[in-house]
Amino acid sequence: MQHTLSILLQNEAGALVRVAGLFAARGHNIDTLTVAPTADPAVSHLMLTVRGDNAALTQILQQTRKLVDVLQVQHATHA
Repeated sequence: MQHTLSILLQNEAGALVRVAGLFAARGHNIDTLTVAPTADPAVSHLMLTVRGDNAALTQILQQTRKLVDVLQVQHATHA
């Protein structure tokens, strides 16, 4: 199943690398990745899609939310 994650993160050097590294360390491939600015120049909006089962997704969501640079994580599922 394909999952889309919307992540708000602090616009700091290395923030994207830490998020992508979390996925890589757990053996998950990011299918798509888009980063865009928000109205607040200190915050970036990261959209990504990843494939996996619900157990893997739950683990990813929990660990992504623990990252210092991550402000918010939202999930939308696509069949």
